[in-house]
Amino acid sequence: MAQENETPKDKIPRIDVYGFERPEEFDYAFYEDFYSRYLPILTRRAIKWSKLLKKSTAVEKSLKVKRYIRKGIPNEHRCNIWMIVSGAQVQMEQNPGYYQSILDEGNEDAKLKDAVITDLNRTFPDNVQFRKTANPCLQSNLYNVLVAYGQHNRRVGYCQGMNFITGYLLLVTKDEEKSFWLLDALIGRILPDYYSPAMIGLKTDQEVLGELVKMKVPAVAELMERHAVMWTLVVSRWFICLFIDILPVETVLRIWDSLFYEGSKIIFRVALTLIKQYQAFILEARNFPEICEKFKEITKGRYVTECHVFMQKIFTEPGSLSSVTITKLREKHKSKLLTQE
Repeated sequence: MAQENETPKDKIPRIDVYGFERPEEFDYAFYEDFYSRYLPILTRRAIKWSKLLKKSTAVEKSLKVKRYIRKGIPNEHRCNIWMIVSGAQVQMEQNPGYYQSILDEGNEDAKLKDAVITDLNRTFPDNVQFRKTANPCLQSNLYNVLVAYGQHNRRVGYCQGMNFITGYLLLVTKDEEKSFWLLDALIGRILPDYYSPAMIGLKTDQEVLGELVKMKVPAVAELMERHAVMWTLVVSRWFICLFIDILPVETVLRIWDSLFYEGSKIIFRVALTLIKQYQAFILEARNFPEICEKFKEITKGRYVTECHVFMQKIFTEPGSLSSVTITKLREKHKSKLLTQE
């Protein structure tokens, strides 16, 4: 029974449902207020999803499904829906036993193994499920998926950032094989070339974002140019880590719901929404270090914690953002980068 003089900090667990410890500066009072409003939404969405999934297990592409996904996938259905809409389920079914066969080969490249091992302890030290003392400890699952993927996709191998993405996939799916195929969907199909050694896709998308900011938030683009701040310095981790360790966990998962269904333009929608919302705050910066600091600050606080409202904003605030526009901008900047190589 709740005590009368209990504070929000007493009521809200110090470790969240995904196993992350809440930071020292965590705003418990605001979170309690937010969650009391978000919980009825989650309950309502869960009922609607259960009804939808009763009609058919195959979640076909439709305006209704798109709308449902934009409003958030309940945790109990997240793994299943991600697998279907990303194409990972089809890949897994068409390649039975493939993941296990890579693991069983046992002829991993020593350089790949070393790179993965080096990053294991750096992956979510604030998450109790990734600690060596945890039982089971997700570090061994993380190692298996990353080494298997490096064997499967030798062009990419292993690149920093993949450990965080795979960690999140394991937290949601609780299954190595599904995490492997979702990672394959992200790196092989959904995202441009973010993780190969040359990272052309990553460099291209940072330039594309710069151009979109010029079109939609010109004052911020002008500030960046005036102080010679390259976009890569302030947003590279947004792209590489898909907002992990940048935005709150629940917000990241809501972004990924749409990323798996609608593709990588969602990343631009999130980035533009943050920049547009905090335009006045960013424009207070008077020099290079202050700009970098402002970009760190805009990913914290109440605006991004209110994940349901934030997700509504990303589809309205940036205005029109067609796949045709993104493709044209990507082609333009990619060819520029390739001529510079």
